[in-house]
Amino acid sequence: MAIDPQTFSNRLSALSQSQFQSSLPNIKHGVEREALRVNPNGGLASSMHGDALGAPLTHESITTDFSESLMEFITPPEKQARVTLAQLADIHKFVYDNIGEERLWPMSMPCFVNKETSIPIARYGSSNVAKMKEVYRKGLHNRYGSMMQVIAGVHFNFSLPDEFWQAWCDLNEVENTVEQRSAYHFDLIRNFRRLSWLIPYLYGASPALCQSFLAGKEQKFPFEKLGVGTLYLPYATSLRMSDLGYTNSEQSSLNICYNDLGSYVKSVRAAINTPSEQYRAFPTGENGQWEQLNDNVLQIENELYSPIRPKQVAKSLEKPSDALEDRGVSYIEVRALDVNPFSPLGIEENQFYFLDVFLLYCLLDESPKFEQKAYEESEANLNKVVLEGRKPGLNLLRDKQEISLADWAEDLFGDLKQVALILDSANGNEKYSASVEKEFLKVKDPSQTPSARWLNTLIENNIDNSRIGLELALEYKKYASGLDYLHISEEDFKQQARESIANREQIEKSDTLDFADFIERYFAK
Repeated sequence: MAIDPQTFSNRLSALSQSQFQSSLPNIKHGVEREALRVNPNGGLASSMHGDALGAPLTHESITTDFSESLMEFITPPEKQARVTLAQLADIHKFVYDNIGEERLWPMSMPCFVNKETSIPIARYGSSNVAKMKEVYRKGLHNRYGSMMQVIAGVHFNFSLPDEFWQAWCDLNEVENTVEQRSAYHFDLIRNFRRLSWLIPYLYGASPALCQSFLAGKEQKFPFEKLGVGTLYLPYATSLRMSDLGYTNSEQSSLNICYNDLGSYVKSVRAAINTPSEQYRAFPTGENGQWEQLNDNVLQIENELYSPIRPKQVAKSLEKPSDALEDRGVSYIEVRALDVNPFSPLGIEENQFYFLDVFLLYCLLDESPKFEQKAYEESEANLNKVVLEGRKPGLNLLRDKQEISLADWAEDLFGDLKQVALILDSANGNEKYSASVEKEFLKVKDPSQTPSARWLNTLIENNIDNSRIGLELALEYKKYASGLDYLHISEEDFKQQARESIANREQIEKSDTLDFADFIERYFAK
């Protein structure tokens, strides 16, 4: 008999059954950690991504994001948080050992950047796919500026195992199909969007920034200043997630639909095919000049900024929307995490356990379809928390009614504690409950949040963001360099680098199309 789909308590109770208890330990995670390379003086590194690190176009774990200076480290899906963290530590050690005196910036907001033109756009080689990636980044530079693009984050990938979905579908008396699993993933996504304000409150660590970030820009926030060049907002949690960071005024009117896979794909594709008057000024191949891939609201799907994305592993040159439409949602990518400056790896073990609890809760709780007002409410709550999340008595909107952040969080944590007990039982430990208790301390005492801890350190010592960042960068470099390789050996990394370069060269040799024809075929698919 199917459970009542409206009842959280019944769904939670069902997870005590053996078929669920045996599947929950098989939840998998992966991490994508971004980090700027900086010089010993704290300035942005202008050096190219070295061959010792491999070819970023084809390397499976070490690549670049927007800039040559913005590195990205990728771990494969793993069940155990400690395994993922050990793999991430291996990557850090190898990178540190191959970038000379350079260091990795330990926070989300960038180091001192003299001017935007000093930010080198990432290069991937001479193949068409490499040129496409570079032109896409030129488009980002022209549309939003390069400074915004070198903000770093941590992406947390989460997937429930096949046996969980089979048990879940059996319980609900529905067939276990790609379409049904995708529908459940979108239930999770909508609840995450409703509750996304909690993530920057708990993990936001960017309440301050170097004033070079705002050079030449109109300051629309009432920043306070400390030290020589640090600006901050007293109650901010994550300036990275604010309008200072990932923002696109054109995207605000897109109305991306999160009610089901078909609507989501349709709305994303519409954005990719909707011309933008604002972007028409940038060349799209005229006279061989490429300053963006096209002049639409989105050049490609990756340009859509969202705190969470449905994901499917894409094949070579396959659009993400085509992969989703063809094979459904296979995992969730959480994109709302700041780099944790208190961890040498940018993320801590406790975050894994809590995010497991939180994401599972988002699946279990009732998830009404999004109406436009509900979506706007979720966006307003997120924006309010990133700018003033620690403000005493801060109110949010829950179902059109005002409620204090503290009261809403207390209600929410009551449910999260129950989900944690289910995961504790399945995994034979108490790590999930411990993670929830640790995070709840931040609700009861906002001074325990990373944003408050970071800001208090700056204010109490009257020091700049850049100074403490540089000190931590050196400390973390020494820490990682002193580690032993645990899962991936130095020789393994060297072999991966050689293979990635060989694979890049093979792609370059196999190119037969003119770049304009390549782009036309890509978007015609």
